[in-house]
Amino acid sequence: MNKLTMRDLLIGLFALVGVAFVFSYFSSPAPIRNYPSSGSDIIAYGDSLVWGQGADQRKDFVSLLSQKIGQPIINLGIPGQTTEEGLSRLAGLNIYHPKVVILLLGGNDYIKQVPIDDTFSNLAKIIEDLQHRGAIVLLLGVRGGVLDDHFASRFDELHKQYSTAYVSDVLAGLLGNEKLMSDEIHPNDAGYQIIAARVYPVLAPLVK
Repeated sequence: MNKLTMRDLLIGLFALVGVAFVFSYFSSPAPIRNYPSSGSDIIAYGDSLVWGQGADQRKDFVSLLSQKIGQPIINLGIPGQTTEEGLSRLAGLNIYHPKVVILLLGGNDYIKQVPIDDTFSNLAKIIEDLQHRGAIVLLLGVRGGVLDDHFASRFDELHKQYSTAYVSDVLAGLLGNEKLMSDEIHPNDAGYQIIAARVYPVLAPLVK
């Protein structure tokens, strides 16, 4: 093999390595803000889905996640809460040192016909507060509509803007399925098990 051919091969090899590096760099997801966190508490913050309405005792998705990761999760879910109400009670976190906050709000905003811009403005403020406390935010999406989901793109934008961990539409495939729901909007034990299975792979690396 002559020198010119070897030179051409080396140039081609370096070019391929460079292209692979650029592709890898720009296609990699943005790092999760505050990871790894120096906090100590894992918290679930939200509405009745966090609280576990419709589930038997210890069968809600927060309890199931706690069992899976082998660590306690503080359940701060309040049934009926809107994003505005969730925003107003953030001072209650002052007694904790949050490491990861699982955030699930927005469903009651849709039910109560809160303007979508208000919903996502409130969620942004909540995320900013949680991240200011040094917490990793694990954002859980919910649907904003039965036929058309008006929330999906907004949750995705929020996740990217604030570099949160994210699970989209945790109720996907559950709504309308009588085998998985205790009523029209709350899962049963089987439904919450599915939610826990969706959230666990994202949560597990964050709590190590």
